[in-house]
Amino acid sequence: MKLSFRQAAIAGSSICFALAALWMGAPQFILWIWQVNGSDSTLMIARRGAALFLGLAVILWLTRNAETSPARYAIAVGFSASCATLAALGTYEYVAAHAGSGLLIAIAVESLLAWTFAVVRHTDRRIGMA
Repeated sequence: MKLSFRQAAIAGSSICFALAALWMGAPQFILWIWQVNGSDSTLMIARRGAALFLGLAVILWLTRNAETSPARYAIAVGFSASCATLAALGTYEYVAAHAGSGLLIAIAVESLLAWTFAVVRHTDRRIGMA
C-alpha cells in the first residue's frame, strides 16, 4: 500500500487537533500521563502550545488535497522535522528522568508521524520536488 500525502495529512491533522483540545482544555491530564508536575507556568505554556498544535492541524487539514508542489513538500519536511525533534526531546526527557513512562506514548506517535511524513516527502522528491 502506497502512503499518500492525503492520508498522512488527515492523520496528522486529527492528532494535532486532539492535542490542541487536550492541551487547551485539560493540560493536567497529559502532564499526569507523563508523570510531570504541573505548575501555573507549566499550564500557561501548555495552553500556548495548544495554539501551535491547532495551527498545524488547520494547515494539514487544508492542504490534505494539495497537488504535489514545493509548498506541499515543504509542509511534509517541516512537519517531519518537528515530529522528529519532539521525539528526540521526549527521549532525552525520559532518559533524564524528567518524565515517566507515559511519555513513551508521545515519543512513539511523534516518531511514527516523523516517519510517515518523511516517506511522503521522499515520494514527492522522487517525482521531481526539491
